[in-house]
Amino acid sequence: MILYDIVDGIGRTVEGATQSVTGVFEPTIRLGVTGLSRAGKTVFITSLIANLMDRARMGQLRAAADGGIQTAYLHPQPDDTIPRFDFETHLAALTGADPHWPVSTRSISELRLSMRVQPTGLMGMVSGPRTVHLDIVDYPGEWLLDLGLMEKSYAQWSEEALTRADGRDAGAAFVALARSTDGGVKLDEPQAKRFAEAYTAYLKAIREAGYSDYTPGRFLLPGDLEGSPVLTFAPMPVPQVSKRGSLYREFERRFEAYKSKVVKPFFRDHFSRIDRQVVLVDALGAIHSGPQAVDDLRNAMADILGAFRPGANAWLSQLLFGKRVEKILFAATKADHLHHSQHGRLTAIMEALLREARDRADFAGAKTQAMSIAALRATTEDHLQGLDVVRGRLVNTGKQAAFYPGELPSDPAKIIGAARDGAQGWLDGEYSVMNFAPAKLNLAPGEGPPHIRLDRAAEFLIGDRLR
Repeated sequence: MILYDIVDGIGRTVEGATQSVTGVFEPTIRLGVTGLSRAGKTVFITSLIANLMDRARMGQLRAAADGGIQTAYLHPQPDDTIPRFDFETHLAALTGADPHWPVSTRSISELRLSMRVQPTGLMGMVSGPRTVHLDIVDYPGEWLLDLGLMEKSYAQWSEEALTRADGRDAGAAFVALARSTDGGVKLDEPQAKRFAEAYTAYLKAIREAGYSDYTPGRFLLPGDLEGSPVLTFAPMPVPQVSKRGSLYREFERRFEAYKSKVVKPFFRDHFSRIDRQVVLVDALGAIHSGPQAVDDLRNAMADILGAFRPGANAWLSQLLFGKRVEKILFAATKADHLHHSQHGRLTAIMEALLREARDRADFAGAKTQAMSIAALRATTEDHLQGLDVVRGRLVNTGKQAAFYPGELPSDPAKIIGAARDGAQGWLDGEYSVMNFAPAKLNLAPGEGPPHIRLDRAAEFLIGDRLR
């Protein structure tokens, strides 16, 4: 095993060095895209690619505005074993005669966009255009949150998971099952399966309720691991006595196997190669769900930044070979569900969440930023009966409807404080959400799909590498 690790490490070092030499001539930006609780990863990637290929709406991306990007085209991706992101199908869903939201991706996928770029400044005066590759890696947010498991024991994770579940209506049945079972009894596979199924049902319920801490992530997205022992465990209180072969000891062993055989390979093979990262967040959905959901989001953002903190995870630092993610964007999606007069308030809430996450994670690594965006604008704005509203086509009926979600507070502390203090509801009002379908589009030549601040997001994430 030690010899394998040494040889594997040398191989990865050589591979990294080879890619670095190649990158001098054709630089590559590897952008990781993940999202928490229906934040719209598929729509974000599809619209970003479409708007980089047809750049009329990308005025805040400097390389697009000044003509530095001469052309952009899809190119075969470098990783032959990763599924290709189905850009063409997703774009057709959003822009067809009967537009609808595309099917969400449930595993990792990748797409390469190659851009012919004319450098600016002194370099641009003495050199011609160069090719810059943008490799977009799409992966579930649940997988990123799993990184937090690597530094925890089974006992620690179980205690934290049971404590969170104990305070939620959706967790009552599972907590009762876990606390009434003696983990010292001999392992019984049907019993272990019932435990795992009960915990998975709880995770599905809290995801529906707008929470973000559904780890282990593969319980919700098992893929070809469904039914395997590595996904057949659940949190359990420490029993007074637990001998080898007991239910508790076997769950503990499977928890460690999950970390070593599921979590670690993903970060070794994919995460360790990412240059820039965007984390999409349905902050409006969390606010609608209430203070507890916002508190859960608050904790998830701190866990995510902790995962990116240099030196915090010794095993991950060894995998990275000194490489660091350079920029991380936390983007609140669905800004088109609010009138533009409230966008600043949504952004302020995200900035406050990010500041707290940075403080709690003791983060001093990559450059971070928060903003509010809509990768695809599905609404128009109106003013009715003294209220700023948005209009859109409803998902279920296809009918047009005007919608007022409620007024976000001008002081984000009213949201963050209530969440931190464990409030059961908002004191100053309720916040609603509406499920809008994509609007029918008539795109002029050179135009990508309409959006809100997608160009600013692109400028932060990749703009410096296109000049």
